[in-house]
Amino acid sequence: MTNQPSPSVPALTMPPRPTPPRARINKVTSSYADLLKSVREAGLLRRCRRYYLLLLTILAVVGTGIWVVFFILGDSWLQLAVAGASGVVFTQFAFLGHEAAHQQMFASRSANEWTARLIATLVVGMSFAYWTDKHSRHHARPNMVNHDPDIAQGVVIFHNEVPSSRGRLGRALGKHQGYLLFPLLLFLGWTLHIDSLKYLLRRGPVKYRWLEIALLGLHFGAYVGLLFLVLSPAIAVTFIVVQVAVFGLYMGGSFAPNHKGMPILSENSRVDFLTRQVVTSRNIAGGRFVTLLMGGLNHQIEHHLFPDMPRPHLREVRQLVKAHCDAEGIAYTETGLLHSYAIVVRYLNTVGLAAADPFTCPVAGEYRR
Repeated sequence: MTNQPSPSVPALTMPPRPTPPRARINKVTSSYADLLKSVREAGLLRRCRRYYLLLLTILAVVGTGIWVVFFILGDSWLQLAVAGASGVVFTQFAFLGHEAAHQQMFASRSANEWTARLIATLVVGMSFAYWTDKHSRHHARPNMVNHDPDIAQGVVIFHNEVPSSRGRLGRALGKHQGYLLFPLLLFLGWTLHIDSLKYLLRRGPVKYRWLEIALLGLHFGAYVGLLFLVLSPAIAVTFIVVQVAVFGLYMGGSFAPNHKGMPILSENSRVDFLTRQVVTSRNIAGGRFVTLLMGGLNHQIEHHLFPDMPRPHLREVRQLVKAHCDAEGIAYTETGLLHSYAIVVRYLNTVGLAAADPFTCPVAGEYRR
């Protein structure tokens, strides 16, 4: 295990534009083909159907148990504990939907897609079509300006490649946006639900648009209807707020360490696939518990190199990938979960400071002190 600081956050100073490695198209592309061949020969791309069916069964049993407790408690403020537990279970189902969408569960592409669609839309309440469109663009060009939707300018500024046009209040908040990240994640669940509906109602082709709208309607109709049938309005509303907040915080807390604070690639970057996927990703150290906690996202480098690799094989392939990166001279970053959060917070604060006052140089400030 290596424990390296993120390449994009050197010693508390602001990284205005991390310099991406030069493209080594011929040699590195060829070496990735060799790595992929080794991975296939080791059988690490074979599907793990029994593993995922067992995990789905366990989650279904746990979810059913939570709703049994819900009916036993009745109209009680103790239901807020049930709401929190529901948020955790919904997130775990979202992880499985993510893996099915990446073709990790079954040999059949159709079986994977329909499993992902039913889990994401009917169980979690998030459009599969919306997620697929957004996530596919992220995987193709992670941390690449104007290509990766996960670093698009919004409430949080993820890079200073594009000048910020915020007002005074926005610039003031940007200076401390790293500390605001986790409070903002409490609203991520709402964003995912609302953006899903907006995507399905937009103009242009959307595969299985009306089916997904019907599934979302069934999800929210049954969920909200059940809450208001059993609980008083005040408790029901609070239940929804708590459940969606836990869901957003858990989802965001699992995805945030993977790329935030890693090098930002310019819009026209031509870095080869292997280097691009590795240097923009960060692994989270830990054993099987961390893998379960983060749905396999702790092995982010391996996931980006082999998106269809099932979760149980990611830990095993890590040694092959790390050795390969060491041989090629490609930075392989892995750190602890809490340390990764500290890196992300520090990075966002420095980027937000630059957006607040582009004429202020935090590096010069450090030397003055």
